Amino acid sequence: MTATRRTLLTAAALAVPALHNARAQTPLRFSLDWALQGNHAMWALAEDRGLFARENLAVRMDRGFGSGDTIVKVASGAYDIGFTDISGCVKFNAENPDKRLVSIYQVFDRTAAAVVTMKGRGIEKATDVAGKSMGAPEGEGSRMLFPAFAKVAGIDTSGIRWTSMAANLRDTMLAQHRVDAVTGFLFTVYFNLVAAGVPEADIVSFPYAENGLDIYGSSLVARADWLAANGETAKKFVRASMGGLRLLIADPTGGMAALKKREPLFDEALEARRWAMTRDRSIITPNVRAGGFGVVDLARARTLIAANAEAYGIANPPTAESLWTDAYLPPAADRAV
Repeated sequence: MTATRRTLLTAAALAVPALHNARAQTPLRFSLDWALQGNHAMWALAEDRGLFARENLAVRMDRGFGSGDTIVKVASGAYDIGFTDISGCVKFNAENPDKRLVSIYQVFDRTAAAVVTMKGRGIEKATDVAGKSMGAPEGEGSRMLFPAFAKVAGIDTSGIRWTSMAANLRDTMLAQHRVDAVTGFLFTVYFNLVAAGVPEADIVSFPYAENGLDIYGSSLVARADWLAANGETAKKFVRASMGGLRLLIADPTGGMAALKKREPLFDEALEARRWAMTRDRSIITPNVRAGGFGVVDLARARTLIAANAEAYGIANPPTAESLWTDAYLPPAADRAV
């Protein structure tokens, strides 16, 4: 056999495992909750730096159009896993027990829901929103949870005047003095106002979680029946996601660059600041420092369920044990902050 022929045969033999590994990659459809924002870089980095490939996952990641939309997409089977506000799953699971969603990694230990206003509106503390005009999209999660927040914060809601608007108009209406305050995710409203030219010193916020309603925020969710058939895939995705989060914490600049590759109009400087707020207010909290990424306290979980049951008038809310599981998380030692 000639040296050339031996070389060709060796190359062909080496190519076979490579082709096999490429074919062995498991496809996974993943929906975000919204258009690309700073915290989404944890999944962009997991892809770009080979964490998904290491787990033999071929992940298709698509932007979302709101947490409610993501819930419907995962429940319908259009996507395998979604990133969504876990509060929305309480009502959905109560109404659709055959399509029950399960939280497999609680990414946001604290909800980002907040009341946001501006100086000059006569609102210096949360209770000052009594008698004011407030705005939010009808059915938006933060607005639906406002009565529960108002109860623990001692806010008199009887004189509040609500204005409904599309999500993309909410922050503009606040900036234009057409409402006194709005409800929404803090890091969304805050930096939308900054992008609109509102001086940061004029922005006043009252995050629910820091003012009495300390509940969980956005989470990775999947259908219970999909998990039963794809448990190992779920574990791999969670492991890679957590690895991507560590990469983002270590290299936020690289994370923003990874998102810029996917969206040319992405504002890296602004989104780096949005990420820092999300990290410090919702992800790396005292609870997570003590219990590790993904830790869930069932007492807090039950508080979230009760708040949503009251907000939506749910007579048969799901149990905390049916909505959250730690079965797909890495060992505790691998989740330490």
